[in-house]
Amino acid sequence: MQKCVIIIVYKIQRRYNFYDSALHLKAYAKVNLGLDVLRRQEDGYHEVRMIMQTVKLFDYITLQKNTCGQIRLSSNLPYLPLNEKNLVYRAIDTIRTAHNISDGVDASIEKHIPVAAGMAGGSTDAAAALVGMNQLFSLGITQDELIKHGLTLGADIPFCIMRGTALSEGIGEILTPLPSIPPCWFLIVKPSFSMSTKFVYEHLHLDEQTVHPDIDGMIQAISHGDLTGITDRMGNVLEQVTEKHYPAIVQIKKDMRRLGAVNALMSGSGSTVFGIFTSREAAGKAAEFFHNDPGIRQTAVVRPFSKNLPRSKSQKNHNHFSKKNSSLTQGDKYTAKKGRRNN
Repeated sequence: MQKCVIIIVYKIQRRYNFYDSALHLKAYAKVNLGLDVLRRQEDGYHEVRMIMQTVKLFDYITLQKNTCGQIRLSSNLPYLPLNEKNLVYRAIDTIRTAHNISDGVDASIEKHIPVAAGMAGGSTDAAAALVGMNQLFSLGITQDELIKHGLTLGADIPFCIMRGTALSEGIGEILTPLPSIPPCWFLIVKPSFSMSTKFVYEHLHLDEQTVHPDIDGMIQAISHGDLTGITDRMGNVLEQVTEKHYPAIVQIKKDMRRLGAVNALMSGSGSTVFGIFTSREAAGKAAEFFHNDPGIRQTAVVRPFSKNLPRSKSQKNHNHFSKKNSSLTQGDKYTAKKGRRNN
């Protein structure tokens, strides 16, 4: 009798999809240690040369099969689009279409990475969804194939799939893995304003006066494990646009250096600014300073993502993460962009 009951329960679980366990993934943010723009291409995209670095600030992505045959999204942020405008939705749909999957997928997006802030928040969520779909349906897709899928959705997604430290070229699709950077701490500061990637690239004008970061020198410093050599070469061409329109970015960088950062830089097209510290204590004190600033929305103290670094007990995603409000405001809009295009 007991055996019959067990069989009946099992069949009910399979029929109503209670038996399939959810898949939980971490979608890690990125910063740009160096960002150079070489030229604007005829198709509107910009050719870039960047040093990308994954940091241990992450969103949670949960995927689970459903029997209704639809993609259903949910999020802790009420203003995120929960349809085909969301990169996670499009990533799931890409894999379902490519592999003729009839099952539906429920996806939960728990946001902690600042939105519209130059940290690839939407791209890394999509990257996690691609990786997760591969696992959820046991598809056996190689990383190279996932990267090709990712590139059709956004220029930062290939790196977010690969993670670590890398040279990114082209529009972001040409990736060369680099050694892990030396141990350090990143202070992430998101001001109350956000930047439009389209706006930044539209107002970027490259000429003989443009100061380009020493990407090759930074690569050599990374290969030698020289943190000072890395931080001395930090630079972002896009700051010439953002600092003109938002001088607060300049002030945040100055404050970070004054508070002990070896160097500070805006990430991507902004508005997030990060500082590199050699000690957790100094980074934490600086985080307290910015947390008390009414012009700052979010702060986080995190380590770089590295396979060579031992896991720290204190490094549990958001122990050092704080935000002034329970969620970001409507002003922080979610954008799903493809590439770095200004038209």
